[in-house]
Amino acid sequence: MVDVQSREDSRNIPIQKVGIRRLRYPVSVLDKNAGRQSSVATVDLLVDLPHHYKGTHMSRFVEVFHAHYKQVEMPHFLDMLEEVRVSLEAERAYCELRFPYYMEKKAPVSGLPSLLYYDCSFTGEVSATNRHFVVGVDVPVTTLCPCSKEISARGAHNQRGRVGLKLELGPFFWIEDVIEIVENAASCGIYTLLKREDERYVTERAYDNPAFVEDLVRDVCLGIENRYEFPWFSVEAENNESIHSHDAFAYLERKRDQVAAKPTIKPGKERIHD
Repeated sequence: MVDVQSREDSRNIPIQKVGIRRLRYPVSVLDKNAGRQSSVATVDLLVDLPHHYKGTHMSRFVEVFHAHYKQVEMPHFLDMLEEVRVSLEAERAYCELRFPYYMEKKAPVSGLPSLLYYDCSFTGEVSATNRHFVVGVDVPVTTLCPCSKEISARGAHNQRGRVGLKLELGPFFWIEDVIEIVENAASCGIYTLLKREDERYVTERAYDNPAFVEDLVRDVCLGIENRYEFPWFSVEAENNESIHSHDAFAYLERKRDQVAAKPTIKPGKERIHD
């Protein structure tokens, strides 16, 4: 049959990324406790397109991904991308795979179990000379405002927040261990199931551990660097402010050669209130 995509294009304009987006597919990922966990991913698969090709072959993206969907962690993920690159005669291939990751969490006092999901992602890029793989983990948390606690005679405002991590591999790690680092840096973690005694616990724990978004990104950074040596990572924190019409946000990124000497005490949480 006629291969229209491979016809010569005379406009002399290369395309940096072309392919498929929002492909929904079942995947299997590593689970620290169960060995593996099934999930459903949303997948973007892209390649560059030389100026002389009219189009790419969209069906090949799905064809290659289907052969690898049961093992999408690194290095299988990057092997899949290399196969996409070669199959489509591209210089570079890209993929972002987003999926919910479920963990069982027990309520802090009653001990009742429930499932909580975390938005995770695998992002990769391959060329003939380079391979790049980043894991993303989004962790919901509770934060309590240190300034509100300091200036108020009764209580302090708190809110749900989100900490987003991007981690370039690097050393192997479990998603569960990274989540633990983030939750330890927050005022308190988030739970799906809480009884009255649990609600009292999380309320009081948050009050005893106030944190700005600045505190969150710095303390998560220290927690990551104390345990791992990633070539690069980033941390962002966002508070859905409960008494403002806007959200609070902080972001930092670090390279391995930027790691400073570890502090001997946990830094304070002072900030000028605005």
